[in-house]
Parts: sequence; C-alpha cells; structure tokens
Amino acid sequence: MGKLYIIPTPIGNLEDITFRAIRILKESDLVLAEDTRQTIKLFKKYDIKVPLKSYHQFNEHKISELIVSELTGNKVFSLVSDAGTPGISDPAYLIVNQCIKNNILVECLPGATAFIPALIESGLPSDSFIFEGFLPHKKGKRSKIKQISEETKTVIVYESPYRLMNTLTLLKEMCEEERKISVSRELTKIYAETIRGTIADVIKHFESKQVIGEFVIIIDGKK
Repeated sequence: MGKLYIIPTPIGNLEDITFRAIRILKESDLVLAEDTRQTIKLFKKYDIKVPLKSYHQFNEHKISELIVSELTGNKVFSLVSDAGTPGISDPAYLIVNQCIKNNILVECLPGATAFIPALIESGLPSDSFIFEGFLPHKKGKRSKIKQISEETKTVIVYESPYRLMNTLTLLKEMCEEERKISVSRELTKIYAETIRGTIADVIKHFESKQVIGEFVIIIDGKK
C-alpha cells in the first residue's frame, strides 16, 4: 500500500522547516495543500517540483475517499496546511482516519505549530495545559469562555484579528480582575510580538493599535 505523510510547514519564517520535510516533499507523488497559493511560496524557495492538489475544509469530505483510493502500490502523498501542523485547527483528521481504516501507512513528522512557542514565551505554567483551538464565532462562545474562566490549568486558544477584542472583553467580564494572560501574534515574522499582563493590560495595548495577524491567547488557570 501507499503512504501518507503529514508535513508541518513554517508558521511564518520559511527557514523553519526540517531537512527531512523538504526531502519527503520532493519525493512525494502528490502534495495535498490547504491553500496552494501559500504552498507554492514554499515550493519556490526550496525548488520543490511536485504536483499540488487542493485539500481543505470545504472539499475534504468530498475527496478524502478518492485520495485514499489513489494511494495504492508505492505511491507517497504528503499533506500540508497553510502553516503549522495539519490536524491542529486545520484539516487532517478525516483523511488520516480513512487511511488507517484502509491499512494505508500514515506518518506525521515533528515540526512547527504556533501554540508551543506562544506557550513557552508566555511565562505561564506549561507543565499541564488545555488546547481549545478556535473558539465558536457566535453560538456557544460565551458558555465556552465561561468554562475556560473556571479552568485551573493553562488554556490555549487561537483567535482571528476580527474577533480578538470581543474575546478579550468576554474574558475580562468572566475572569477575576488579576487573571494573567499572554497574547502572541505574527510568530517568527518580522513584526512578531508577545504581550503579557492582566486581561485589562492586554486590552489596553491592542485598543491603541491596529489589530493585524493571527493570534494565540494563553490564559492562566484559575487560582
């Protein structure tokens, strides 16, 4: 049978990729990409000349079985997301599950994911934590944040620039006044920054500037 590799790709700086990841991408028969426009940038930098096929949340249910049926003989496919490790708030679970059911080998390479550097840079406890990914956009958001406010472990969430202030405001409303948080954005890029302090401190920082980039919010556990 064939084999599917799950390949982490840089979250910003294109140099943050392993030699092995580059080699496997070059040796693949096909690379499944969440956004081919982003993956082409990586391919150009490392002279990777392998066919690309779109694989994202809007078509994964439709094409996963077809892709698995093509993984026969000695074929090798690789799956990449826009940035980071596929399966962490990006498509991967469905096709991995299909491969396992069909006795197709699956191997995930170690590599980039945004929440690990954000967690370490936060200075908050990292020995035990909960990763929530993206919060609900509307329905269920308040109840989820209320749940997070009662958690005693460090909690990690992802957020977009369009919903950052709303999320921070809800956290301030539901957490005690001195709860510590850390917000990281544009990790590994030129304008990367990590802001630490109380929720009110962080809100004050972002109120005074344009909110740009993808965000990782680290929330200290309830004491």
